[in-house]
Amino acid sequence: MTDARQPLTPPTPQEFTTLSANAVLVLQTEQNGLAALEHALRDPNGLGGAFAQAVLLISSLSGRLVVTGIGKSGHIARKIQATLASTGTPALFVHPAEASHGDLGMVQAGDAVLAFSNSGETTELGDIAAHTRRAGLPLLAVTSRAESSLACAADIALTLPAMKEACPMGLAPTTSTTMQLAFGDALAVALLQQKGFTASDFGTYHPGGRLGMRLRTVQDLMRTGSAMPLGQPDMLMRDVIMEMTHKALGCIGILDHNGCLAGLITDGDLRRALDLDLATTQAKDVMNRKPLTVGPDIFASEAVRIMNERKRPVTSLFVLDTAQKPLGVVHMHDLLRAGVG
Repeated sequence: MTDARQPLTPPTPQEFTTLSANAVLVLQTEQNGLAALEHALRDPNGLGGAFAQAVLLISSLSGRLVVTGIGKSGHIARKIQATLASTGTPALFVHPAEASHGDLGMVQAGDAVLAFSNSGETTELGDIAAHTRRAGLPLLAVTSRAESSLACAADIALTLPAMKEACPMGLAPTTSTTMQLAFGDALAVALLQQKGFTASDFGTYHPGGRLGMRLRTVQDLMRTGSAMPLGQPDMLMRDVIMEMTHKALGCIGILDHNGCLAGLITDGDLRRALDLDLATTQAKDVMNRKPLTVGPDIFASEAVRIMNERKRPVTSLFVLDTAQKPLGVVHMHDLLRAGVG
């Protein structure tokens, strides 16, 4: 089968210079917008103070944060809603047009509304804004015009600096949407920190994909119960070998009379004990009395790092509770199969 694609023509030096300069100008213009936004957030009597108020209000809600917007601001609002929801702030997106045709029923007591509109005069936001006034719900407005209808109606007006759009005609939302996106991210992260949201919580909300695998704990992947290779200190080495062979994890945990892990025997320990009489030698004579162990709540990715950092290869880790009793065993192969490595 032949490839029908035409070969690409590289730009001329003059074309490259022009196109590259245009792209750089866009980035510089948007960087100016972000710099102005940063400066405004430092002002306790301006945007910074309103931002802090918004964080405290949202973090205390008994309901959800309803995020809304239309056009380009609507696309930004959808992204911010997704970021908020995945970082511990219950949030949903309601389209302003759909709100006017029944979706206002999704906005309930205990909720607050976060509306994005660069001009603050977006007609489609009128019904949802009016609903917050009737229902006594907090309205937060992200806009670049403090005197706009939306800002004036809001309980908290989050007024972003009015900056030049990167579009050469000054029409297409570019700098303004970049600033909205950055502001929304700042709000989501501030709420995350205000609520004490942890990496473990993040893993709960992201169980799928490679990120979800990285955030799984050893407790999720360890082998438990009868799958654990276990023995006693007076166990003969020939029986130790049988248990290790049967469980096929390359190790065996040796328990004391209280059921706590007293030591560990690995394949390497067996090789180093070949000169001993395996018919009479006991596990306590061979075991490592200070084995490497982990708790159940560490991330599986951290367990991989711990295994790889050892001078001698480590393929299995016993997982212990606070009383040093085995909860399970996690094996490197299990971690790699889960996509953690």
